[in-house]
Amino acid sequence: MKFPPPSTIGVLGGGQLGRMLALEARRAGHRVAIFTDEPHGCPAGQYSDVEINAPYSDTDALSRFLQQVDVVTAEFENIPASCLAAVEAVKPLRPGAKALITTQHREREKNFLRDQGIACAPFRVIDDLAGLEAAVAELGRPCVIKTAAFGYDGKGQCKVTAETDLAQAWSSFTGQRAVVEQWVSFVCEVSVVGARSISGQMATHGCVENQHTHHILDVTISPARVDPQITEQALALWKAVAEGLDYVGTMAVEMFVTTDGKVIVNEIAPRPHNSGHYTIDACRTNQFQQQQRAVCGLPLGDASQHTPAVMVNLLGDVWPAPLTHPDWSPVLNHPGAKLHLYGKREARPRRKMGHFTVLGDTIDAALRDALEIRKALGIG
Repeated sequence: MKFPPPSTIGVLGGGQLGRMLALEARRAGHRVAIFTDEPHGCPAGQYSDVEINAPYSDTDALSRFLQQVDVVTAEFENIPASCLAAVEAVKPLRPGAKALITTQHREREKNFLRDQGIACAPFRVIDDLAGLEAAVAELGRPCVIKTAAFGYDGKGQCKVTAETDLAQAWSSFTGQRAVVEQWVSFVCEVSVVGARSISGQMATHGCVENQHTHHILDVTISPARVDPQITEQALALWKAVAEGLDYVGTMAVEMFVTTDGKVIVNEIAPRPHNSGHYTIDACRTNQFQQQQRAVCGLPLGDASQHTPAVMVNLLGDVWPAPLTHPDWSPVLNHPGAKLHLYGKREARPRRKMGHFTVLGDTIDAALRDALEIRKALGIG
């Protein structure tokens, strides 16, 4: 079913991804309704026509939300399964509950990748210390323990080295299921952001190179500085994931490029992604416009990139005080730099507050200028 303007898009979640989706949806003539457990005036709510603030378990509030929308999407994956089921029972949910439930849980996600024959690191699922000991004996050291559910930006992870005491490492995971992954020796991290429509049409933004600090995305370089065969592998993996999930909407797949020239999947994000924010300024159709089109059953746009670009995240660490913005002159004075702030009232360390993107004639020029601006802002 198609939902052209002025249909109302319902969004589960109130963060910056919902905010940027709302901006594009309203620009395209849609109304936007937000359902979130965040306080009133959240980043997405600031640009929505309707904002309902309630726990995801509040069935009455959810019913009021559903009465006001035509189609629903999610701006982050960790929505309770009961809420997703309640939505899908009465309104089209894109992507569907199956895709969201699979990707919000590492065990289900890893099993999906294995069952689909999609390359990922060898892993074992555990729920006690004995299981950890057996997994480490099989996979070797180093390896990584990750919580099975609700992990992001490096949270819920522990690296196991030759010196690690397994009982001590497991103490922070006790009572949870976890995934133990074999350590991957990689030369760089890349991702592909793209969209798939209800008809199966697919459009990807290409392969980008990502640099992380403290497990949080710091810099995205697009296009990635990798061999063409690496890009081909990455695009093929994205398409395999999208088809395997029967996905509808914008999706990111994060990947490792290994030391032997292979590409393997690290994580799936069933939504627009931080590493795709450069598309707002550097692509003919950005990731949020693609989400709006796919969710509404409309044809996807041209996802190609028109200008080399580098995106840098702005975390709360840059703010001199929680309510005091830094001097943005280094960004604003650069003719090829674009500043994007997310409307969050209070800055905290490692909280994503915004980003800037630098466009350049070449990727080297864009990266040079982006790093100079980054340094001038006191990042790093």
